[in-house]
Amino acid sequence: MNNDKAIQQLLDKQAIMDLLNAYCQASDRHDHAKLRTLYHPDAIDDHGAFFKGLASEFIDQLPAIQDPMKILHHNLTTINIVLDESQTECNYAEGEVYVLAYHQVDTEDGLIDLLIGGRYFDKYEKRDGQWKFSYKAVVADWATVDTPSRVKLDHPMLAGSYFGKPGKQDPSYDVFKLIQFGQSHY
Repeated sequence: MNNDKAIQQLLDKQAIMDLLNAYCQASDRHDHAKLRTLYHPDAIDDHGAFFKGLASEFIDQLPAIQDPMKILHHNLTTINIVLDESQTECNYAEGEVYVLAYHQVDTEDGLIDLLIGGRYFDKYEKRDGQWKFSYKAVVADWATVDTPSRVKLDHPMLAGSYFGKPGKQDPSYDVFKLIQFGQSHY
């Protein structure tokens, strides 16, 4: 493999990594405007029986879905990205991405914790020079539920700490000038 091709592969994989990280940040901050910029207009989101269809339609439903979620925290672990090198220029890739997704949900019975260990089955396409999702499926491999929630943000050892919040109230938006709600730098 020549150096130019190897460098382009690294650039493509880094762009996909940036896309994945932007997806987690937008999801955790309930930043639906940013989330929309990460999918191609015809992209499919497949959450199994929960939802399967255009990603834009899924994002339309997210405010109601996420409203009872007081904390969302997506952590990517093992990331396997394969670029389609069958063409002169790579415009298609696939990824199996392992994720730990924590949700604190406000239910009729109080706060509960839902921790899901799963994977994303992603397909990415580079159109007009930019990698975005063309397909995303969410697969749960395991889950734990704690009722009531075990999260204790009111513990004295955390007194005076900043606490993450969904939406524009997250303290990160007061700290950063480059990373802002609704803005995609991807």
